[in-house]
Amino acid sequence: MRVVVTGARGLLGAQIVSEFERDCHVTAFDRARLDITDASAVAVAVASAQPDVIVNCAVYNGVDQAEEEPVQAFDANAFAVLGLARAAATAGAVFVHYSSDFVFDGETDRPYSESDTPNPRSVYGASKLLADLFALEYERSCILRVESLFGKPAPGGRRKGSVDGIVERIRAGDEVRVFTDRVVSPSYTPDVARATRALVEGRLPAGLYHCVNSGMGTWEEIAAHAAHVLGKPLRPVPITLATANLRARRPRFCAMSNAKLVAAGVPMRTWQEALEEFLR
Repeated sequence: MRVVVTGARGLLGAQIVSEFERDCHVTAFDRARLDITDASAVAVAVASAQPDVIVNCAVYNGVDQAEEEPVQAFDANAFAVLGLARAAATAGAVFVHYSSDFVFDGETDRPYSESDTPNPRSVYGASKLLADLFALEYERSCILRVESLFGKPAPGGRRKGSVDGIVERIRAGDEVRVFTDRVVSPSYTPDVARATRALVEGRLPAGLYHCVNSGMGTWEEIAAHAAHVLGKPLRPVPITLATANLRARRPRFCAMSNAKLVAAGVPMRTWQEALEEFLR
């Protein structure tokens, strides 16, 4: 199987490359090798690689910065996805794209399912939702919504998730700013990579899936579990969405249900089990 991966040096991209390169021919593109906002360059790169699968891990993830740079955010997160989906269609390849919990407004008290209506409250969230719509125009697209990614970064990679930042501060004995009112369902990158491969190789129906570890928790609860596993005291500095003074609005309750993915035959362990493996 020939696989093209974009955003290959990012937190998720590096894990996707690792998952597939064991027994597939992987062509990995980082930002320096391929500007995904250049549709012509994308078409040439895909035609040369002749992939069976294109996995797009590239993303503009400056959630707050996007409020000041909406054009850049939409170019990278939405219109680039349209170009990739079209290139996949031309090649006859499966197209895998990763979406976000930020497409929802967070005004609920139960985990979101794929059938819930999105209502983004930020430029970043709107750009990710438009990408979903573009990708779904191609019948061989799999859109996996992920959330609060954590995992080991690529060698030399600078991208780290919020969980990793919390763990570093716990290990150093520093105070940790944690949301007490923001509820999430974290996604462990090795589990996302395995789920991606299972969807592609299992020839499961294309479409939209929520790809998160099972369960949910506030950031304070996640930090507390990390501290417990590490055997370190937690020095929390509780914050709320109202007191954090962030430029972009975050969804308050953005836990997602992975029931559709599990029903398709792709099991997802709890975020606690995944975090324990990450910390070993």
